[in-house]
Amino acid sequence: MSRELLRITATTDVHSAFDTGAPMLAHLHTARADSLIVDCGDFFEGSGFYRFGKGQIEREILTSLYDLLAPGNHGWPHYFEPDLRVMTVCANTIDDDGEPLFDRVRIERIGGRRVAVTAAIGPQAFNAIPADQRAGHHVTDPAQALRELMLEHHHRTDAWIVLSHSGFDEDLKLAAACPFTDVIFSGHCHSDTYGPVHVGDTLVVKGRELGIGYATAEPVGTGWAARTCAFPTPSVAPEDLAVLQEKIAFIGRMLAATLGTVNAPYRDTELDRHHLLQEIAERLHTGFGADAVVLNETALRPTYLGDRLTLGDLLAIEPFDNQLVHAFLPDTYTKDLDGLLTRLTEQVGPLAIAPRPLPAGIRSVLTTGYLADTYLGGRTRQAGLRLGQAVRRTIATPLPEEKGETAR
Repeated sequence: MSRELLRITATTDVHSAFDTGAPMLAHLHTARADSLIVDCGDFFEGSGFYRFGKGQIEREILTSLYDLLAPGNHGWPHYFEPDLRVMTVCANTIDDDGEPLFDRVRIERIGGRRVAVTAAIGPQAFNAIPADQRAGHHVTDPAQALRELMLEHHHRTDAWIVLSHSGFDEDLKLAAACPFTDVIFSGHCHSDTYGPVHVGDTLVVKGRELGIGYATAEPVGTGWAARTCAFPTPSVAPEDLAVLQEKIAFIGRMLAATLGTVNAPYRDTELDRHHLLQEIAERLHTGFGADAVVLNETALRPTYLGDRLTLGDLLAIEPFDNQLVHAFLPDTYTKDLDGLLTRLTEQVGPLAIAPRPLPAGIRSVLTTGYLADTYLGGRTRQAGLRLGQAVRRTIATPLPEEKGETAR
């Protein structure tokens, strides 16, 4: 049966958050009848469901419920898998030969209008992709790419929709630079701003992250209307999704395993990731005898903790399986440590550093493999510890039987 599309429904930054995913799946299953279902990136990575499932659940959800995808910096390689690549659009990513990595635009009929749907990834988000994953790939200026696309296809369309993985503030600038766009669905930023915000005649709007909510837009009069909503609790789970939901439930049972008792001050509160990372940095500096420790806040996710730490909690806090390594500092920064920290902060956000200030003349730091390979001079050797292990040792005390087993 052909679908008569009346609106666009967009998710963003789901990050494999399927522990409470039933409302999202049920709503999108129903909405497909008259909605173009799209995602603005980072559907992958961010929880134990990805770590255990290796992207299989995400792939099944996307290919069965979604129509179009914008690529995100998390899970970048997945967008090149055949089943997902045909669903992915992006106006401003190219290969070494200048050829587009993905289809640049799709024309869909929505509410009786010819609607061009495209996507863009911001340079900051693109540069956050691990260097080895984006080898041979390049990003161009989003606004320039969209303007060129509009000039090429303006005679075929009545409206322009952009799925952006750049951040809400960047999308406000993009709307000002590209006033021909009708709606920009925003992603990447994890901010508390959802909109819709008017920039001239353009609406910028973002759904709630982590599978909590969505944004929707539809033609109204001569323009468009947009809003954000939380996914409603379903009264009945769709039969079509029963097998998928059982896969989610199976992994959910594994993630419920208890690892220990949460220590104060981390108990019964949402995790303060800067406080935790700073404590970890200071412990690592003392315990490993490294000249310095540099960690990025975005390596961890804020998560509410009760009195018991579960495997799911731990993998939600540190979902990216970061290896701790010793790394060279680039020669250009050995005499400008403040410049190094400024550059890292611009690229990856706030840092946890020990000692502070960094000692003059240091040539290496203890950090994550991601920072070492992407922004520093490369790793020299493994530290023999993963960031997740350091998190667990810092925030929780092992259960009594675990202590006994260790002692034996």
